[in-house]
Amino acid sequence: MFTMTQLTCFVAVAEELHFTRAAERLRMTQPPLSRQIQLLEAELKVKLLDRTNRTVRMTPAGRAFLSEARRIMRQAEHATLTVRQVSAGEAGSIAVGFTAVGAYSALGGLLEAARSALPGVEIHLQELVTRDQLEALSEGSLDLGLIRPSAVGADLTARNAVREGLLAALPADHPLAAREGVINLSDLDGQDFLMYSPVEARYFHELLLATFRSADVRPVFTQYLSQVHSILALVNTGWGMALVPEAAVQMRHTGVVYRPVDMPGQSRPVELDYVWRRMNDNPALTALLQHL
Repeated sequence: MFTMTQLTCFVAVAEELHFTRAAERLRMTQPPLSRQIQLLEAELKVKLLDRTNRTVRMTPAGRAFLSEARRIMRQAEHATLTVRQVSAGEAGSIAVGFTAVGAYSALGGLLEAARSALPGVEIHLQELVTRDQLEALSEGSLDLGLIRPSAVGADLTARNAVREGLLAALPADHPLAAREGVINLSDLDGQDFLMYSPVEARYFHELLLATFRSADVRPVFTQYLSQVHSILALVNTGWGMALVPEAAVQMRHTGVVYRPVDMPGQSRPVELDYVWRRMNDNPALTALLQHL
């Protein structure tokens, strides 16, 4: 098989049609240049150049091979650049998981960081609940997750991405919706309330239970749901009220009114974390984490 050195020498001679000028261009002497051409012709078993003491001409085979040689050299240069970019984290891909509400908060900042700092990196998005993201991260099918704080294994690393407050989401005709200003937790006592599932939405379920206990408030839980958008859909129908993260406002349900809630000692209790596998060797992930 011919070598890249042989191709480089042939292209230089073919373009200069002069061995001395080609040798000067390649910063080498003429005898080794001639030897490389001879080795290339022997490998291909065709004559590429007709040369005399005064002239150099390409044969028909040489003219055909010149375009192929240039193409191979371009591909080799592209391959070299690509592997260097991948090694430096400037190319490649990152698989990112996110929760539904996370798409309205931290995901935008993550994508903007990737777009501006790492334009050569492809981001593949998957919407998954926290539990499924943790499983995918441990298996290696996700590089980075946007999840609610959770007990992560020793193989995972977590870093806080966003902190936000809770808002009361009320049906438009609810008496509390007519009140301006902040709602007290005591106002929720005895109210029909859409609660988060203790399994699929464990983080929000435990956060609200602890909040209600500390305030000695007992809402009436009418349904247990896993997704914020499902809860808001039921609020919209008048099924009950709910507490949702601030980012949920961007879901824009026209029949839902949002009011701030007085949260003693915890004005921004809702957290979202970046999580990744400690032994992940994806250079693009390392580069992205430096820009988040």
